[in-house]
Amino acid sequence: MSEQIKHECGIAFIRLLKPFQFYIDKYGTPLYGLNKLHILMEKQKNRGQDGAGLVSLKLDMPAGQKYFNRMRSNNRNAINKIFKNIYQKFGKVKKKHFTDADWLKQHISYTGEVLLGHLRYGTHGKNEIEQCHPFLRQNNWITRNLIMAGNFNMTNTNELFDQLVDIGQHPKEESDTVTILEKVGHFLDEEIQVLFRKYKDEGCGRKDITDNIVKHLEPQNFLIRAARDFDGGYVMAGIIGHGDSFILRDPNGIRPAYFYKDDELVVVASERPAIQTATFASIEKITELTPGSALIVKKNGLVEEREILPAATRRACSFERIYFSRGNDVDIYQERKKLGYLMAASVLKAIKYQVDEAVFSFIPNTAEVAFYGLVKGLEEHLNASKIKALKEAKDEASIQTILNNKIRIDKIAIKDAKLRTFITQDKGRNEMVSHVYDVTYGVVKKGADTLIIIDDSIVRGTTLRESIIENLDRLTPKKIIVLSTAPQIRYPDCYGIDMSKMGDFIVFKAALHVLKEQQQTALLNEVYQQCLAENKKEIPANKVKLLYDSLSEAAISEAVATLVTAPHIQAEVQVIYQSIDNLHNACPNHLGDWYFTGNYPTVGGNRVANQAFINYMEGRGDVRAY
Repeated sequence: MSEQIKHECGIAFIRLLKPFQFYIDKYGTPLYGLNKLHILMEKQKNRGQDGAGLVSLKLDMPAGQKYFNRMRSNNRNAINKIFKNIYQKFGKVKKKHFTDADWLKQHISYTGEVLLGHLRYGTHGKNEIEQCHPFLRQNNWITRNLIMAGNFNMTNTNELFDQLVDIGQHPKEESDTVTILEKVGHFLDEEIQVLFRKYKDEGCGRKDITDNIVKHLEPQNFLIRAARDFDGGYVMAGIIGHGDSFILRDPNGIRPAYFYKDDELVVVASERPAIQTATFASIEKITELTPGSALIVKKNGLVEEREILPAATRRACSFERIYFSRGNDVDIYQERKKLGYLMAASVLKAIKYQVDEAVFSFIPNTAEVAFYGLVKGLEEHLNASKIKALKEAKDEASIQTILNNKIRIDKIAIKDAKLRTFITQDKGRNEMVSHVYDVTYGVVKKGADTLIIIDDSIVRGTTLRESIIENLDRLTPKKIIVLSTAPQIRYPDCYGIDMSKMGDFIVFKAALHVLKEQQQTALLNEVYQQCLAENKKEIPANKVKLLYDSLSEAAISEAVATLVTAPHIQAEVQVIYQSIDNLHNACPNHLGDWYFTGNYPTVGGNRVANQAFINYMEGRGDVRAY
């Protein structure tokens, strides 16, 4: 992607199912679990570079000894910093103790059987260590300790916060993370209180009561009560102090989660290839967590999926496939290739099938796979035309000319290391920003070739205008065509992606441009009034759709091309977007497309879309809509 947009977040969970000594004896190290967690987090660092954290919980520790440890960092190299600090603790252990599980658990931190890691991209708020997961809800009763981390955004945090206040709580923050922690913690407390009264009435002593709660606590009971008011996209992981743990996924499957289990361990991660790399498990043995369900791992090692909320219509995030998830997943790799492949017909039409006067390339680095698919589609067309031409060829020279006709592909755009500048004036800073991308000279025929370059998506258009097109124009092509493997981004996201402000989107700006040209700006106030009225309803509809319904997709694309083309650019610029039908064709199991279509999977999404437009119209474009 030519522009950085942030995404929240990534999780990594490991539960060792055997006694700790087993791993030392079999693998020769007490770091078996930590090493696996390190790999899981490192292989998902694309999901969060604002910070990281982990918790290690030790099972069956005697009273008076610390049984969980947490380390967090908001350092740019947070993963390395955290694990370096942890590994240093083991480096000081004498050889005779290094293979003694009991001694290690008593004396060395992070020698736990339950491990939870988190990677953070902060979509909003400060980037301070206090915002890094996991979060702790501590209590002197072991069964009431709760540790949580997650990949989620809630659209109704204010409502959930008010519910906590109504029951008498006094949360320290109004963030969705703290609110969720307290919400789950409240119902955990209530469930434990029910069990406490039950075993007390049966005549059990206090210590026996605690032992019975540990054995018979059913996490799905408090999760059902806590989650019934959630509106958002989420995968949240939790550990209870005595050792039970859970990973809960939203009913629409918006945010991704996968797990693997064998006789030795349970592993959960946001991305499937991370599990494959860490465990060497075949893809057939890795399971996607069912939407609306929780994977529950009891202290005794029992592992099962339990329904928490009824599964709703599957609306798994398509942006995970287009951009966010790493492309080494076998399915994602093929989907990205197909996204490029399906654009071949549109670009061929745009260049009137004159491939001999076109140079094809991509925006590094995430659009590279889609580029392979695009080239495949172009080659299929070229091969078909060659067959037709060969049938009509009259001599060997003509045949040779036909066979030599090839798609011209080159690496045109080069992404350099990020340039740092202390220049404060806009003019000077923009000059430096324009050099984030460089180009390969001498490939494009001046004034004759059309330069086609593919990107995975266009969000704000800033980098396109200030850097990419600026640099491509230096090659003096006749025309520049920018392909986006994602459709037009029209609506805000509220489930974890940093795309929440209407005024930031180049497509929204283009829509305003077209409305002005067509003298339809009165529509803005009509939509504004309808958004205000709609958000007073319990179940609002997305009224921002009315704005786009009056405009053609082609007109918006033309306006985008105008807006990303600075006045001094010599080449003609065209922007071609993926169609919604092609997106669904390429990613049939990930139909979450609300940022393109406005079809939100939850009621809260519609409310957020309306509020984002209201904020824009009221001059509060920088205010978060949820």
